[in-house]
Amino acid sequence: MTSNPHADALGKATLRRITGRLMPLFCLMYLIAYIDRQNVSYAKLQMADALRMSEAVYGLGAALFFIGYFLFEAPANLILAKVGARVWFTRIMATWGLITIALGFTDSPAMFYILRFLLGAAEAGFFPGVLYVLTLWYPQSHRGRMIGAFMIASAVANAVGALIGGALLDLDGLWGLAGWQWVFIATGIPAVALAPYVLFRLPNGPQSAAWLEPDQKSWIAGVLKAEDDAAPETGHASPWRAMLDRRVLLLAVMYVGFPLAAYGLSYWLPTVVKGFGVSNTVNGMLNVIPWILVGFALWLLPRHAARVGHNAWHIAGPALVGAACLVLSVVVPGAVAKFALLCIAAPAIFAAQPVFWSLPPTFLRGAGAAAGIAAINSIGNLGGFVAQTVVPAIKQATGSDILPMLFPAACLTVAAGLVFVVLPQLARAPVRDVRA
Repeated sequence: MTSNPHADALGKATLRRITGRLMPLFCLMYLIAYIDRQNVSYAKLQMADALRMSEAVYGLGAALFFIGYFLFEAPANLILAKVGARVWFTRIMATWGLITIALGFTDSPAMFYILRFLLGAAEAGFFPGVLYVLTLWYPQSHRGRMIGAFMIASAVANAVGALIGGALLDLDGLWGLAGWQWVFIATGIPAVALAPYVLFRLPNGPQSAAWLEPDQKSWIAGVLKAEDDAAPETGHASPWRAMLDRRVLLLAVMYVGFPLAAYGLSYWLPTVVKGFGVSNTVNGMLNVIPWILVGFALWLLPRHAARVGHNAWHIAGPALVGAACLVLSVVVPGAVAKFALLCIAAPAIFAAQPVFWSLPPTFLRGAGAAAGIAAINSIGNLGGFVAQTVVPAIKQATGSDILPMLFPAACLTVAAGLVFVVLPQLARAPVRDVRA
């Protein structure tokens, strides 16, 4: 096929403009969301003692986030497909910010449980919502890289959260508030502050973007339509049918190991580093290191996959490296060696996820994509619930800060094995749906 230089130039200019306008906002929103999700790991260093909660009790409260997330994620994404990203993302940000601030005034384990559950319900739909919205803006060939760029915000969030988490704990006593209260209050305010900007500046799709020229809107609409037309036709599936598609369920089961390992590691790293005998501020500074490495991995691996072609090893390989490093962190002596291995495990755990998230749109379309992506993410993120209940329970039973890492290592290994079972199943004809 002969290349059309004008069309190629128009396509590149269109994608550059979309990326420049859309991705910084999405990344900022995800950065704030991830900090609000992970601040509980730093608040734990004071909050558990202040409210007389054991490791297991606190872990359950932290994990209830994922139950609210699981129950409300698919409905939230279906609402997004109907009302549009602008209004729905504004609602998500405002409510999760207010609930995070409320966590700063927790006075009992019961209140902690309720607010963590509500935080999960409030944020449900944001991450899979962005993944769905990206299918409205980008052709399939670009989505892996955009998802990788988007997920870099989670690495930045963990790094920023590490720096400010330790520093906020050291504000203990300022204005009569404990350090753990400052962790929640200070990290909840940005979400509330950003919500009005999202309401007024985020377009629902390319056709409503004032900053795209008419020919650019036509180009992206034509590319997406051509991709839909090129996919085998199998009739129209309802969003609920898409959620129950065998491939969606297989991907969800495979995905469980990744958030389980990611949340197990990120939840536990501050506690591991505290065991080195450092201050809260130094703890936060040391925890920046693995997340910088995560950011590089999320940038490099999706680009390598796009250049050479996606294959099973782009997902399974990093998972196996992460599992091996978690196991070695248990058996290798010395605090420096253990921390170095965890610094390798972190990017390995996260790096494969952008490639993984490029898979669902290969067989899901339209509102079916919104429902299917939400189903995969909500089921997979139950791994976060398991991580934040089982990991503290192992710690409480063994008294070790390192032994809990064996559990996420085993789950990652299982996930890597499932990659070679699940990927061949994706070759079946797509589940089609109308584009919302």
